[in-house]
Amino acid sequence: MKLNKLTTMAAVAAALCAVVGAPAHAGKTLDAIKARGQIACGVSTGVNGFSAADSTGKWSGLDVDVCKALAAATLKDANKVKYVPLTSQQRFTALQSGEVDILARNTTFTLTRDASLGLHSTVTNYYDGQGFMVPVKSKIKNAKQLKGQTVCVQSGTTSEKNLASFSKANGLSLKPIVFEKFEAANAAYFSGRCVAYTTDASGLASIRSKEAKDPKEHVILSDLISKEPLGPVVRRGDDEWFAIVKWVLYGTMEAEEYGVTQANVDQLKTTSTDPAVQRLLGGGNEDMGKLLGLDKDWLARAIKATGNYGESFERNLGQKSSVNLPRGLNNQWNKGGLIYAYPVR
Repeated sequence: MKLNKLTTMAAVAAALCAVVGAPAHAGKTLDAIKARGQIACGVSTGVNGFSAADSTGKWSGLDVDVCKALAAATLKDANKVKYVPLTSQQRFTALQSGEVDILARNTTFTLTRDASLGLHSTVTNYYDGQGFMVPVKSKIKNAKQLKGQTVCVQSGTTSEKNLASFSKANGLSLKPIVFEKFEAANAAYFSGRCVAYTTDASGLASIRSKEAKDPKEHVILSDLISKEPLGPVVRRGDDEWFAIVKWVLYGTMEAEEYGVTQANVDQLKTTSTDPAVQRLLGGGNEDMGKLLGLDKDWLARAIKATGNYGESFERNLGQKSSVNLPRGLNNQWNKGGLIYAYPVR
């Protein structure tokens, strides 16, 4: 009896080892992406620093870099992306229906969205909070001074619900003026139709930098009334694609931690003796890609396409960009921030 039990245990252990070492199946989403030859990426209709197109139709932003990194990792070409602009009302339906493969559109994930929409949040790539923007000439210094005032807000967003909760909890009797489209809300605020504008603080900084005639005439109040963890979202039911999206994001975050950049990725791939860097870049005998159904160079290509997370942040949102945001909570965990990647190992 003991021998049979030992034999059975040994067989189970061997089977587990075989599964752990085996390449992953690509999954139906990646199969469709490869057949199509591009990733369909749901983005915003224009949030500077996150996802916005210029006058030539070229897309850029922190979320756009997610799409580019995924295309580089899976299709070996960062340009093989179809950008699908979506309003707040359209975004979840587009993902549920299969119109897009991923929603990379500064979207907050909540319990309701998790439990009722058939979607998975992947990785938070921007920690934010909802704030208020007001004209400097209003002399409003904090959110509670907005009592009884009109506030521009987008429908179908967490911002709309948070505004109602904040107003009720503080007895402010705020008067929301609700717009379906982002552009309409912007125009209403800058024309003076609303005393204040509310959305994620990063979005306010983006709007101010892009839309204001003089950004110095508008101030973002220091009050934050919510937690807004933003990040890409995928459909449930395809664990392989879910894993690929997560690990491409974690990989670019860990690349920053280990000093792997867009400029040195090729050099480090062949010269680094650091086991962590070798795992990231497929150096030596390390091959993390096969566990995701990808090749050995998946992450090296992603980093070469967009840089590490810090490079992407600084280029799109940082203090050298037009949005001019500090790293703050979006710094690495060992520098006082919340960016803490699961280890690629």
